[in-house]
Amino acid sequence: MGIDEYKTITNEGEGTYTEKRSKFLAFSHHVESVDEVKELIQQYRKKYYDARHVCYAYVLGPERDVFRANDDGEPSSTAGKPILGQINSRELTDVLVVVVRYYGGVNLGTGGLIVAYRTAADEALEASNVEIRQVEEVVTFSFPYVMMNAVMRVVKEMKPRIVSQDFDSTCEIKLSIRKSEAPQLKARLEKLSFE
Repeated sequence: MGIDEYKTITNEGEGTYTEKRSKFLAFSHHVESVDEVKELIQQYRKKYYDARHVCYAYVLGPERDVFRANDDGEPSSTAGKPILGQINSRELTDVLVVVVRYYGGVNLGTGGLIVAYRTAADEALEASNVEIRQVEEVVTFSFPYVMMNAVMRVVKEMKPRIVSQDFDSTCEIKLSIRKSEAPQLKARLEKLSFE
């Protein structure tokens, strides 16, 4: 994988695990913000209002630097951490995994809990499609109308995605391109001003 690439999932995955009558239901989601995470957690708490625990972990951002693991009342590090471990072992980001536990009346002990949460999370992620995406940067360039052909030639050659274009008295174009190619795109556009 390149420096400006990251792995995420594109669909929802589901997994289940049963141990000593305790049932663990796992769900994986593609998410892009903490607000999205909070909304999904609320939906799960509502839908499975009779469950004993709704534990989760998430990782956000191409740098994978925003993350959290929540045990929701299970002994410390027996739920959220093993879930997070499954996300990290696959090097995924922009992912939320929720594991809902229905208590079966028999304590599983910390070792049993760790295995149960890890296995359920693993199943949900196994059922997800993994996709490699590019980290993009948006380049904004303003230019006089006479430079239009030259600018469009650079766009045609480097193939950035056109986010928006505005051709008034001054023309402005917003282009999204792979982060590693952004400096070259900027340099080529700026060079046009001196030709």
